[in-house]
Amino acid sequence: MSTPETVRDAADQAALWATRIDAGALDPESDAGFQRWLEEDPRRRGALLRAQAALSFLDRGRALAGVVPRPKPRPIWIRRKLMFAGAALAASLIGAAILMVRPDRYDTRLGEIRQVPLSDGSLVEINTQSTVEVAMHPDVRQVTLARGEAWFRVAHDKKRPFIVSAGRIRVRAVGTAFSVRRRDDGADVAVTDGAIVTWTVGDEDHPVQVAAGSKAYVADYEPPKVVEASSEVERSLAWREGEIALEGETLGEAVAQFNRYNARKLVISDPKLADEKLVGQFRATEPKTFAEAVATTLGATVEEEGDTIRLSRAARH
Repeated sequence: MSTPETVRDAADQAALWATRIDAGALDPESDAGFQRWLEEDPRRRGALLRAQAALSFLDRGRALAGVVPRPKPRPIWIRRKLMFAGAALAASLIGAAILMVRPDRYDTRLGEIRQVPLSDGSLVEINTQSTVEVAMHPDVRQVTLARGEAWFRVAHDKKRPFIVSAGRIRVRAVGTAFSVRRRDDGADVAVTDGAIVTWTVGDEDHPVQVAAGSKAYVADYEPPKVVEASSEVERSLAWREGEIALEGETLGEAVAQFNRYNARKLVISDPKLADEKLVGQFRATEPKTFAEAVATTLGATVEEEGDTIRLSRAARH
């Protein structure tokens, strides 16, 4: 298990890359190691921009002091030292140009589904009890799914990839539509249009493509598992219409879905009843209506106790 990268670690590495680029020691467009480092974590682009801005400030300072023409590049370790020494002053003088973009945060309450148009023309639909943070940078559109689930319709922009982070999971798109749902140990990804690329932090060398009509479960420490299942993708996104679509799911699975949207919780008293399978489409915010349908279909009984709707087997005489 790799150790999470700290802000200082990212800044140190960004400083090294910036000085190598400035010294002409590498071509940032063709250097595979540099490109891989950038893609592993969207935050690194911001760290690199700040490092380059600080270095630029030092160069301008020398020019204003009459050091013209610009001296030959000093050894990397010396310039790196100078860059960190002047970073604070550079930040205060350059101002907002080198500051990280403060992300916009969107939260949804229990049962709430929210549509958020983004400044680049993309659209985010946020499911119940979810948190999404969006930061638009010049070269990357960075989205963090802190909890819950969201569907993204991404405006096409080759120069600014759209990257969603969900814990250790990363999903990259340019112009497509897909959903991401966080799990305790990974994320579900479903693609409705175009294609995306997904990977796990620490395993960036093995990205997996997921095309429209397919879904993938991406675990924190295992390779993504892709399944072609267009009907399942459509049903998994029924929440966008405020509905829950069932096609052979067990009652236990259905109850778990309803409880995501409602303060009144469904409870199953009989384990065997929980294993019964169901077919149908229901309003996500109407658990009692669903319970009554279960009673009719499966011969169950419904009891209401405060904020609990209890399902059990009907007594046999």
